[in-house]
Amino acid sequence: MIAFIDAHRESYGVEPICKVLPIAPSTYRSHAAQRRDETKLSTRGRRDRALGEKIRRVFAENFSVYGARKVWRQLRREGRMSRAARWSGSCGAWACRASCAVGRQKPL
Repeated sequence: MIAFIDAHRESYGVEPICKVLPIAPSTYRSHAAQRRDETKLSTRGRRDRALGEKIRRVFAENFSVYGARKVWRQLRREGRMSRAARWSGSCGAWACRASCAVGRQKPL
């Protein structure tokens, strides 16, 4: 939605687009400000951005065939824990779904 608003904001303006889409103008503006200035990101957001770069590096170094589990293990071997592997866009959708579904089970 943010990309759509960015593409059409010169023609229509932010507020009219936000009236049609289910997004508040303040939400759009806060996301735009965070993209312009990284200091406005939360601590977790800054860490996720840094981890995303490392995840993409490991994924590219391994011929783009590693899934979320192998990327996570490789980052652990390097001394970096990766909670954000599935949000970096580097693992396939099937691998992400499987790791989400299996990640936590109900106790007996």
